[in-house]
Amino acid sequence: MGGRTGGATVSNADLGTRSDRGSAYAELSRLVRSAGLLDRHPRRYAARVTVLLGCLVLMGVVFVRLGSSWWQTATAVGVAVLLAQLAFLGHDAGHRQIFRSRQANDVLGMICANLMTGISYGWWVDKHNRHHAHPNTEGRDPDIAVAPLSFTAGQAATQRGLRALFVRHQATLFFPLLMAEGLHLHAASVRAVVSRSGLRHRPAEAGLLVLHFAGYLAAVFLVLSVPQAIVFILVNQALFGLYLGSSFAPNHKGMPILTEADDLDYLRRQVLTSRNVRGGRLLDAVLGGLNYQIEHHLFPSMPRPNLRHAQPLIRQFCTEHGIAYHETTLIQSWSQGLTHLRAIGTGANRPGND
Repeated sequence: MGGRTGGATVSNADLGTRSDRGSAYAELSRLVRSAGLLDRHPRRYAARVTVLLGCLVLMGVVFVRLGSSWWQTATAVGVAVLLAQLAFLGHDAGHRQIFRSRQANDVLGMICANLMTGISYGWWVDKHNRHHAHPNTEGRDPDIAVAPLSFTAGQAATQRGLRALFVRHQATLFFPLLMAEGLHLHAASVRAVVSRSGLRHRPAEAGLLVLHFAGYLAAVFLVLSVPQAIVFILVNQALFGLYLGSSFAPNHKGMPILTEADDLDYLRRQVLTSRNVRGGRLLDAVLGGLNYQIEHHLFPSMPRPNLRHAQPLIRQFCTEHGIAYHETTLIQSWSQGLTHLRAIGTGANRPGND
């Protein structure tokens, strides 16, 4: 396979022999496990849940006390941040990072996702697990098959009319588009619960989603005037989607994209398609630990508090085995992703444009 960088196909030529590649991840797993980096921290998660719920209650008190006021727009911003943080907790539960018991993780996950944020936990976990199994892989990763965006030259070449026009300007429109991500997640969740028979806890998920939407809309329209309620919902959902999308986008956008024919081993598949974002503890909290994307993809069940401790070990291991370990700042990560989208949109990465 031929290869380009920055979101195009990678070559297997310099990735080592199959036997060497197969044993490397087993060696890394032993190092990580022996360091206690897969040990769970239920008390730390309990503290996080308590703080978030406390902040949400406090925000609710402020919301009621303010009453019918345009200052509620500021409340909408605060609620968006808290909902996104609860979504991060649902993400961790979906990866079994919090409890040993699958049932306990599922219960917390459905509370955080369905009840608190209005997202179907079962639908999202299935979609996210498919992404983890084949990150940045054409035809396998649902996260690079997201209309109306095109992440590969092949996707862009199939677009016609208004879709082609959108793709041409997709880098400019990317962040505005993320403002609709919250509404998209809600709509996809409702469709999954209504029409998808394979959902494990379908009745419970449906009931929790109904409670979420009924409670959310009742609170907004009972306290605010109709114009204020509409503005509150638009601001709240736009920032919720923008926050979530901006947290997930730096992880893989602009990194090499694989084809279904690629035979990379698990270690290289996860590392070469992922990007870490540098920052301190504040950034860790803001991004919900997703800034340690390489560590998270290698060990999805590793609890969030352990990711920052695993990073030096994993980075050194990759260096010793000649595996490119990509790490940058948040701004640079967005820039790299947008550069890739712009190149795809303008045809710079299409065949014949080398």
